[in-house]
Amino acid sequence: MTLAALCPASPVRPARVFARIAGVVALALACLPLAGCGYNVIPTQEEAAKARWAEVQNQYQRRADLVPNLVATVQGYARQERETLTAVVEARAKATSANIDASQLTDPEKVRQFQEAQAQLSGALGRLLAITENYPDLKSNQNFLALQSQLEGTENRIAVARRDYIEAARVFNTSLRTFPTVLWAKTVFAGTQPLAPFTANDAAQTAPQVKF
Repeated sequence: MTLAALCPASPVRPARVFARIAGVVALALACLPLAGCGYNVIPTQEEAAKARWAEVQNQYQRRADLVPNLVATVQGYARQERETLTAVVEARAKATSANIDASQLTDPEKVRQFQEAQAQLSGALGRLLAITENYPDLKSNQNFLALQSQLEGTENRIAVARRDYIEAARVFNTSLRTFPTVLWAKTVFAGTQPLAPFTANDAAQTAPQVKF
């Protein structure tokens, strides 16, 4: 009896391996059009927008962290401005408790509440800085000057972070409504909702005036 007769399946195995490899290659080639037609665009843009929102929150938190030292410094020179100082402390507490995570960005009401809380803190800080004009000693205090400078820089960072989120949300929301990505939005990503835009009012977009 020959070796071929004893092992009749041996010529078939390479054929099976080749068929499997061919199947994997065919599957990979079939996936290429999916990437090209925008399958990956929606989740990629959504994650990018969420990352931008995280930076918005990061900058607002940075501002909130400056407030206690600012209030303490002003209080040392202007204790009689108790009402203004209290308003800043209360606005800060409300702003820090209003943070929303990325999963809530599709809820316009949640975003509006966040914007409103931050706007109230912006207004309170503006009033606090305005009263410092009445206290020359405070205006020349080095700690106060440093806090003012940090606050001004933070407000600028907030404006940039908001702008970046607004653009990222716009790009993502557009993808949900335009061809070819709308095909995926209506099928595979049917549960994906547009992100709420950040539409802070004019007062909230204006950094508190800092005078030296």
